Amino acid sequence: MKNIPVKFAICETPLGLTGLATSPKGLCNIKLNISCVDEFEDSLNNLHHSTPQLDPSTLLPVLRQFDDYFAGKLKKFDCPLDISQGLPFQRSVWSALLKVPYGETRSYQWLADAIGNPKACRAVGTANGKNNLPIVIPCHRIIRKNGDLGGFTGGLHLKSFLLDLEKTVHGTS
Repeated sequence: MKNIPVKFAICETPLGLTGLATSPKGLCNIKLNISCVDEFEDSLNNLHHSTPQLDPSTLLPVLRQFDDYFAGKLKKFDCPLDISQGLPFQRSVWSALLKVPYGETRSYQWLADAIGNPKACRAVGTANGKNNLPIVIPCHRIIRKNGDLGGFTGGLHLKSFLLDLEKTVHGTS
C-alpha cells in the first residue's frame, strides 16, 4: 500500500495511549500503548509511505466504539476495515478471527482448522501477530491449546486485561 492518504487519532484507553488510523477503505491500523504521537505517526508513515494527517473527527465513530468496548457496552465493532496491507493468507486468518465470539477464546489449532489448513498452527500464529487491528479483529481471543495465553504484540499483560474485561462483561468469570 503506497501513497494512501491516512488520517489518524490518538485516544486514552485503559491500555494506555492508543493510536487509530483510517484509509479511504476503512480502519487500517491500531497501535496499543504507544509512548507518544510521533511514534504512531512514524509507524504509519513507514507502513503507508505517505504523510498521515491528524484528524480525530474522521475517527469519531470508531473512538466512540472504543469507549463503549472498554465500558463493556460493545461486543462487536461496526466499522469498515482495510486489511489490504496483509497477504492473502493473513487476510484469511484475520477474517476467521472475526468469528470468535466476544468473551470466548479459541486455540491456534482452531484458527488453523477454521481457514481449512489444519497443519498451519505456527503460520496462523504468525499471521495473528501481524494483525494491525487488535481488539477490532480480536487476535487476543486466540490462546494455546493447553490454555496458556501464547503471545500478543501489545504484551501478555494487555492480552490478559482484554480477556478478563470480556469475561467479566460476558459473565463467564
